[in-house]
Amino acid sequence: MAPRDDNPYIVLPVMKALKVLELVAGRGHEVALTTVCKELGIPKTTTFRYLQTLAEAGFLNHNRASDKYDVGPRLRSIAGVDTSLSKLRQLARPAMTGLMNEFNETVNLAVKGNGTIVYIDLIEANRSLRMQARIGESHPMHSTALGKAILAFLPDDEKQRYFEMPLTERTGRTLIEREEIERQLRLVCKTGYATETGENEDGAMCVGAPIFDDRGYPVAAISISAPLMRMPRPLAAKAGARLLDVARGLSTHLGAGQVSVTASA
Repeated sequence: MAPRDDNPYIVLPVMKALKVLELVAGRGHEVALTTVCKELGIPKTTTFRYLQTLAEAGFLNHNRASDKYDVGPRLRSIAGVDTSLSKLRQLARPAMTGLMNEFNETVNLAVKGNGTIVYIDLIEANRSLRMQARIGESHPMHSTALGKAILAFLPDDEKQRYFEMPLTERTGRTLIEREEIERQLRLVCKTGYATETGENEDGAMCVGAPIFDDRGYPVAAISISAPLMRMPRPLAAKAGARLLDVARGLSTHLGAGQVSVTASA
């Protein structure tokens, strides 16, 4: 983790603290202050401050009995998230490929972010007109079928907090009136899947279904997106039913119980 000499924006104390974190995390067992000092060549007082700060923030754990340090709960949580995302992508890939082959349209996989959905995988259709979403991008929950599918099944307090935030417009058709969005969310709870028509991208339609974890929490969603001209209402209903079936299967693999929604054409 050597800093670049030509980058004037590097904050050296932060870089050194990260080196301390990297060393401790890489050992797989408790590490003493003196060991960190010796291996990194950082003064004892400075190293102690780095270790204590990282422990206070939860990235390291300080065992007061042994006066040694190892990986803390926050770092384990971050690593767990990455592992969970990899597991979800691996589980979803075959189903996504099947959906793309069946409908010949782009299939998207996204997880819940902070008031957004974040695309973690997609399989593009082999057609001239395709959607513009890219892996790593985040879009508002209320403007996307992926987001509505998740938002509909969030606990009431989380849903309330979402509606307390400003609702941005992605296109001229993005719904920003809470009553109308809530009406749509009630429909999502009945059918099991969400739709959006030109609300996130002009000229596009998307159908999405939620994926639940072992707590019954909507952690992700899967969708099919297509130009409006290629997604008439009967096809959208068929896509919704298939997505619901696929999402239920993925939820089961993640440990979720039976999802109490039914698809209706």
